[in-house]
Amino acid sequence: MGFSFLEILRNAAGGHRGWRRQWPSPEPKAAYDAVIVGGGGHGLATAYYLASEHGMRNIAVVERGWIGGGNTGRNTTIIRSNYLWEESAALYDHALRLWEPLSQALNYNVMFSPRGVMMLAHSVHDVQVLKRHVHANRLAGIDNEWLTPEEAKAFCPPLSIDPAARHPVIGATLQRRGGVARHDAVAWGYARAAAALGVDIIENCPVTGIRRDAAGHVCGIDTGRGPIATRRLGLVVAGHSSTLLAMAGLRAPIESYPLQALVSEPLKPVIPCVVMSNTIHAYISQSDKGELVVGAGTDAYVSYSQRGGLHVPMHTLEAICELFPTLRRVRMMRNWGGIVDVTPDRSPIIGKTDVPGLFVNCGWGTGGFKATPGSGHVFAHTIARGEPHPLNAPFTFDRFRTGRLIDEAAAAAVAH
Repeated sequence: MGFSFLEILRNAAGGHRGWRRQWPSPEPKAAYDAVIVGGGGHGLATAYYLASEHGMRNIAVVERGWIGGGNTGRNTTIIRSNYLWEESAALYDHALRLWEPLSQALNYNVMFSPRGVMMLAHSVHDVQVLKRHVHANRLAGIDNEWLTPEEAKAFCPPLSIDPAARHPVIGATLQRRGGVARHDAVAWGYARAAAALGVDIIENCPVTGIRRDAAGHVCGIDTGRGPIATRRLGLVVAGHSSTLLAMAGLRAPIESYPLQALVSEPLKPVIPCVVMSNTIHAYISQSDKGELVVGAGTDAYVSYSQRGGLHVPMHTLEAICELFPTLRRVRMMRNWGGIVDVTPDRSPIIGKTDVPGLFVNCGWGTGGFKATPGSGHVFAHTIARGEPHPLNAPFTFDRFRTGRLIDEAAAAAVAH
């Protein structure tokens, strides 16, 4: 059932009792041409593009919990492409170009809002680093511009540019095409669109093992709902990537950390853009419901917990209160954590593994949500053709053997 103004009117006349489930809940088949493990945004996008662009319809997405119940439903929804290195900037800008028409492509309102992403400089070092990003992005054809403190305040009036502050704002970069989207709507939209193309969305189905034949090729998985045979297996499970790769006998250069966020009580519109600061490990935007969405840096210890230390969000809120003194009396409603998978160079791994038929998409750290459409698009190409898309070709396991790293630690905009 497609969404349209006429469809809404017709269902309104019937008390909205005629809407069907957004996607069916099938039993797993005995075999599929491809199986994607992970029902977050990246996994669902991969399945959608496999079906829509590569003609593969006998596909399953296997999720141990519910759709969007992992990092996709726990992130702070920021979208931007102003990364430093050409490889990263190209991949993230590919994603941003897919974000712009995504609601129309999926026939589902993902609430993409290109309100601008501003990154603050508080020291001479910050200025040098961020201006380097601006120049690199412009050379790559990606929009990014430098702002004076006065221009930054004009773009975001609540921002304090008091020179006597502990971390004074002495400049900022601005990517006007960046913004936010509705995280759960992205998961629901991709799930609905993939299911409409014949993809089986299988929830509450944990993977307990990866099967390999005598030649070492992937031949299936064991799950809590029985075995499933497949010759193409894509793992897209964020912080649990190393756990599942171990089932196939592989070690991954990944560490998993808790990453915390908070939301405030709803307010009238007050923050018109996304504001980020690496130096003080904080960033903020405002949701369409009026909540202030605040993000922190990763906790300092590795963990598979979706909770973190209280001192981390407290430190972040202290920073937010310095940047935005008018928000000091705002009450926070709740905080939560996700599990982020971090590689040594803070860039993802997208491609084939040493096990034939096994593909992996992981290591996005704190930058996974913004890459969702682009990640799914290039990963689907890789699985369907058995070779990487040109945009994800540099993001292989091999770079940790050859030393051709893509070091984006300074581009994350939060410490990790």
